[in-house]
Amino acid sequence: GVMVKFLVIGGGIAGVTCAEQLSALCPDCQISLISSSPLIKTVTNYHQYARSLESFTVEERPLSALKNQCSNVGVFHKIAKTLDSSGQILTTDDGEIFQYDKLCICTGATPNIIDEKNDRVIGIRDTESVTHFQSLLANSKRVMVVGNGGIATELVHEITNCEIIWAIKDDSISSTFFDVGAGEFLLPKLFSSNTNKPDNTVITKRIKFTLDDDYPVDNCSDTTKNNFGSALGPDWSRNLKISGRLNEQLKLDHQVQIEYSCEVTCILTSSEYQNLKSSEDENIDKDPATSNSSEAWPIYVKLTNGKLYGCDFVISATGVIPNINLVKDDTNFTIGNDGGIVVDDHMKTSVGNVYAAGDVCCAGWDHATHWFQMRLWTQARQMGSYAAKCMVADIDNDPIPMDFCFELFAHVTKFFDYKVVLLGQFNAQKLGKDYEILLRCTKGTEYIKVILHNGRMYGAIVIGETELEETFENLILNQMDLSRFGESLLDPTIDIEDYFD
Repeated sequence: GVMVKFLVIGGGIAGVTCAEQLSALCPDCQISLISSSPLIKTVTNYHQYARSLESFTVEERPLSALKNQCSNVGVFHKIAKTLDSSGQILTTDDGEIFQYDKLCICTGATPNIIDEKNDRVIGIRDTESVTHFQSLLANSKRVMVVGNGGIATELVHEITNCEIIWAIKDDSISSTFFDVGAGEFLLPKLFSSNTNKPDNTVITKRIKFTLDDDYPVDNCSDTTKNNFGSALGPDWSRNLKISGRLNEQLKLDHQVQIEYSCEVTCILTSSEYQNLKSSEDENIDKDPATSNSSEAWPIYVKLTNGKLYGCDFVISATGVIPNINLVKDDTNFTIGNDGGIVVDDHMKTSVGNVYAAGDVCCAGWDHATHWFQMRLWTQARQMGSYAAKCMVADIDNDPIPMDFCFELFAHVTKFFDYKVVLLGQFNAQKLGKDYEILLRCTKGTEYIKVILHNGRMYGAIVIGETELEETFENLILNQMDLSRFGESLLDPTIDIEDYFD
């Protein structure tokens, strides 16, 4: 077997960041990283601005890249199978045994797929599922996208030459990140024709796909069918041509129909649908423009609002479930309400010498007022890095303060080609009904929303290039009383910075 001081499981952002940080803090220690995928995700172009905002690129690289960069890290393409936490032994699917002093579990999360059995229902979360999805879409005329998070929203924006039915359970788009106002601000972008979009020459901001040459993409599907790779990042759809086949007959660019406030009741195969149709003639999608009555679709979706749509396939982008297979039978681990492994403020699980970070963990400490957990790459990177510092501090018996990044929720991303910055309780997540909102919106340019509570700023959403995020970050952290500004807080002619002490 392999004996190591530090063992990290997971080749996503949390795991790789953790291993890199351990390697930097402990250059003489043996560290092993186990990845179930032949690729790992690494953070590049890391850029921190203000105190808690950060942007970075995520690149997929072969396992050897980490080994070359960190000489004391051994990287293994295996699947972690069983964990004997009392003996501190991990066994992989091929029987290899790893004995560790400290273990960090960074196994991520898996897409929550509506119907696992039907191969026309795809969950999108990682690069492999996207490649598969591109090839399917090439022959499709209509797809249904289910979900209202980042990936669903970005997908609907990027798919061309294919009719889209978008089913969301909320009354506005992108509820995970936005409120109704921001959704409205982004809507025109969704329906504006993409014809002036340069043909795929967009410079990729955050993600690159590279598979080792000896790992052909085509045979991914069988060996790793349900072994999802790591999550996609903010700009994943930029350099992919996602195009269906409607354009031969009609020059359609964006045909999007949004079905609000509904969820999927059931998914029917073509034959199940025929049986249903013969027994009851109900509210079946009869729009002659899009659905030739003689045309049979391979899959039918019934929504809770009573509508039934035929389509080529369904893209399920409805959130994630933490991958806790490794520990789910070990009752010594505490599991949170969200299905994640509970960790304390030093990323320790309830089991000695075992830590967890990223999407798989559930932040079990008392959160700072302006922070909450969200399964995003930003937090995976922060948690992976902090977990490594805690593991090393623990071995050296050093006290370590809670990392500053957990003081303020901050996330920078891109939606529909706009820069989006989310700060603090950007949707008044913990404030109940006791808050007020200030808005500034310039159609097509910027959308600014600020959450105030007792005259102090608690959160903000900033869409567009406004240069305001640093000011807002300060105002949330220093809790300055803003009552004297009243409505004029967002007046472009007033520079709030002038009032800082």
